[in-house]
Amino acid sequence: MLEVNSLSKSFGGVQAVHEVSFGVGEGEIVGLIGPNGAGKTTCFNLISGILPPGAGEVRLSGKNLVGRAPYHRARLGLARTFQNIQLFVGMTVLDNVLTGFHLRQQVGVLTALVPLPRVREAKSQNHKQALELLDLVGLSGKEDESAESLAYGDQRRLEIARALAQAPRLLLMDEPAAGLNPRETEDLMALMEKLLSLGITLLVIEHDMTLVMGICHRIVVLDHGQVIGQGAPLEIRRDPKVIEAYLGREED
Repeated sequence: MLEVNSLSKSFGGVQAVHEVSFGVGEGEIVGLIGPNGAGKTTCFNLISGILPPGAGEVRLSGKNLVGRAPYHRARLGLARTFQNIQLFVGMTVLDNVLTGFHLRQQVGVLTALVPLPRVREAKSQNHKQALELLDLVGLSGKEDESAESLAYGDQRRLEIARALAQAPRLLLMDEPAAGLNPRETEDLMALMEKLLSLGITLLVIEHDMTLVMGICHRIVVLDHGQVIGQGAPLEIRRDPKVIEAYLGREED
C-alpha cells in the first residue's frame, strides 16, 4: 500500500532523513521506531506532505504523492495523527470529528447555505457517523463536551476519531501512546486491532516497546536519519545494530 523509496531531507547542513526506503503492505501494522532525533516524525511529515522531500519518492497504492498537497493525499486515503495533539480548541468533541468529514462532503458551499433536503440529509448522516466514531474510540456520551476539557488520553482518542472521519485506507499514528497509563495503552492496542479488522492499515511511530513488540507485524528502525533494521519484532529485538542504537556499544 505504501512505498517509500530513497527518501531524503536536509535542514541546512543537517541530514534529517537519508535515503530511507521501506514499504507497508495492506492489512499490516508497521512500527517506525528509533532513538530521539532519529528522523521518525520528519519521515511522517514527508509522507503526509507537510514537508517536501529533498529527494526520493512516496507512493500510495502505486500513485506518486510527491508534489501533492496534504489534502490531495488525504483524498487518496492517507490520514494521520500528531505527536503533539492538534485539536480544535473552543469546539465540542462532536464538532472536532465533524471537521474530518470535509473531504467527503458532497455538498458545495453555495448549496450548503440553502436548507435543501439533500443538505439536511448529508448533515444528518455525518452527525450519525461522527457519533459512531466516538463510540468506536470510547468517547460515547462526551460529544457535547469541549475538546480541551477532555483528559489527555481522551484527547488522543478524539484525534484518532477525527482522522477516521476522513475514511482513510492508511493511518499514520505519531506516538499515540505518549502520556498514556498502562490501562490506556492496552485500550489503545485493542482499538488498533479493531481498526485493522475494519480494513485500515497502520504505520505507527512509538517509543512504548510493549506496544510495538506486542502489536506490530513488522518494524522499521531509524537512527540518525537512516534505516538500520527492518523485520519482525523478534528479529528487531535481537538485531545488534538496534541494540547499539538504543543502549550504546560496550567498550573493551
